[in-house]
Amino acid sequence: MNSIPVGVLGATGIVGQRYVSLLENHPWFRVSYVAASPRSAGKTYAQAVSGRWLMGTEIPPAAASLTVGDANDARAALGKCALVFSALEMDKQALKTLEETYAGEGIPVISNASVHRWTPDVPVLLPEINPHHTEVIRFQQKARGWKKGFIAVKPNCSIQSYMAPVHALNQAGFPAARMIVTTLQAVSGAGYPGVPSFDMIDNVIPFIQGEEEKTETEALKIFGTVEGGVIVNAGGPLISAHCNRVPVSDGHTACVSLEFALPKDKKPSLETIERVWTSFSALPQELALPSAPAHPIILRREPNRPQPARDRDVDKGMAVVVGRLRPCRVFDIRFAALSHNTRRGAALGGILNAELLKAQGFFD
Repeated sequence: MNSIPVGVLGATGIVGQRYVSLLENHPWFRVSYVAASPRSAGKTYAQAVSGRWLMGTEIPPAAASLTVGDANDARAALGKCALVFSALEMDKQALKTLEETYAGEGIPVISNASVHRWTPDVPVLLPEINPHHTEVIRFQQKARGWKKGFIAVKPNCSIQSYMAPVHALNQAGFPAARMIVTTLQAVSGAGYPGVPSFDMIDNVIPFIQGEEEKTETEALKIFGTVEGGVIVNAGGPLISAHCNRVPVSDGHTACVSLEFALPKDKKPSLETIERVWTSFSALPQELALPSAPAHPIILRREPNRPQPARDRDVDKGMAVVVGRLRPCRVFDIRFAALSHNTRRGAALGGILNAELLKAQGFFD
């Protein structure tokens, strides 16, 4: 199989670096173009990240010698790559316009940014949950007059720890009506340099700007349906969120209390819920996408798991690890769930989205 040349926008930032690192030796994609701010443009990639390469490995040799382009110049990417991963950090309106400019030039954009998550004809993809939402891309292209270009985005990293377990239950006929979610989010979720160490050591910060709003609403778009060329949000579940920054390097944990939208005699037993979770599989597993976990949901039955330090890296850091399943005295069940925020929740999640889109023929 000939590899597809890809670009990374914001390649010198921490998420961009992670894209460059994770794409080394990828079986389908190869990094052929990197772009960043004008101050990095014209340098080799090795020069641009000198002294601030934050990955635990060396800079991939093939990327090190690439000349960094100006990310603000979409036309500069023409002929150099077939799609771009957007890891840019800039003014939201400017970024929204810039991603649309790339798509208008015929370059598909797989974005980590939040600016298009509420654009009605832009899919927010979690491939195990809503791979069918990619059908809205054809409407997106038609509405804007784009031939090859389009925009697809990944969701907020904090919701990914519990979305798959809830979806698996929905799919099995046990829909959620209401949920209370408390997230314990790693410091890496704040980017680099992130939260000052003096604020984080021996401390918990019970506020993350915009995070509770995203947690309570993005799930509804992911659970929604494609109607009339746009994505219509699902009517539920109703989610109440508490989002906290905790002194953990990587791995977002969610503590969930869930009430089923079912009469008492139709609600599942704990044993049934465990069977639903352990048997869950979806399209990425069927297609054997390179970055997909073999088992999307991994159940731990120990009373003190999941734990970020012990469980975040399981199955390439792409699985959700769930545990502490037990009855709830207010709702129906309680559980804890963990996902790797800088792998599943960031670059590797974006790569999985691109793999799904390739498998569905969007880059042909």
